[in-house]
Amino acid sequence: MNKDEGVRRAVTMRDVAREAGVSVSTVSHVVNNTDARIGQDARERVLRAIDELGYRPNAMAKNLVKGSSRFIGLVADAIASTPFAGRIIHGAQEEAWQHGHVLLVANTEGNTAAEASAISMMLEHKVRGILYSTWYHREVAVPAGLAAPDTVLVNCFSAQADVRAVVPDESGGGHDATRMLLDQGHRHVAFLNTRAPSPAREGRLLGYRRALAEAGIAYDPGLVFQVRPEQEGGFAAVPALLRSPATAVFCHNDRVAMGLYDGLRDRGLRVPDDLSVVGFDNQEVIAAHMRPPLSTVALPHEELGRRGVRVLLGLEPAEAGPIAVNCPPVHRRSIAAAEPR
Repeated sequence: MNKDEGVRRAVTMRDVAREAGVSVSTVSHVVNNTDARIGQDARERVLRAIDELGYRPNAMAKNLVKGSSRFIGLVADAIASTPFAGRIIHGAQEEAWQHGHVLLVANTEGNTAAEASAISMMLEHKVRGILYSTWYHREVAVPAGLAAPDTVLVNCFSAQADVRAVVPDESGGGHDATRMLLDQGHRHVAFLNTRAPSPAREGRLLGYRRALAEAGIAYDPGLVFQVRPEQEGGFAAVPALLRSPATAVFCHNDRVAMGLYDGLRDRGLRVPDDLSVVGFDNQEVIAAHMRPPLSTVALPHEELGRRGVRVLLGLEPAEAGPIAVNCPPVHRRSIAAAEPR
């Protein structure tokens, strides 16, 4: 048997034209529902031939005729390999589906050539617009080829005044994390902040200071410790913390909090009996399974994806520049009421 036997050849527009007894141009006008004057009899013959032959219009060709498509592009640098794997993608995909669009995703792993190629192919397919996302919140240079009106940055922002962006509210999250401890009567709240310059570092510190000021507590720089933003950073901070008057600690992220737990356990101390702890990120594989489960503040990755799509489709008004998305508190069992002193 010939290897091609039994394999059905794709039906073309030319096949439809031959079956209907019309020109290929006439079939194209019917398929793409243009304003061209096509007689009713010819139109019906074309539609009947399409049905009988099982013709499926080429999506790319239709996009070129209409000037846009039902596709939305999402270009990410490493989002599929992060601890928050796929949450931005999932949120964007769900929102796109609700409005009759499909997400085309390119995960470039930071490869600039791959990024440029992905953007070029998406534009060739006449996508409705492109979401450009990074795996951690930071300032970016908008890649060449992305036009501001058809681009929304997600989890990142640009210095360009005309580029729309959707980012986590780092300051609000830092404020709410600190309030979780202040609301339980703690007056000496330490902050283990990252050493690395970033919007998270600056924003969370700003929120921490704002919460203290609202509670009438003077800011004490001696209670702010610069640490590596990982488990080892939290572990290494324990001796200095225990020499301080702190009864509660806000950690830059959940990994720092995990290290703090380990360091306290090594000294026979317990959370929250000896020290109340709050993290940041709500990295559930960590926070929900620590002992006790860690109170934290969630990075709203799914909501960032959803809001990015809404802004792109014009469903949500947005000025140029960043839109801050709320980081909700997640209450678990790592906080106890402060003992009277």
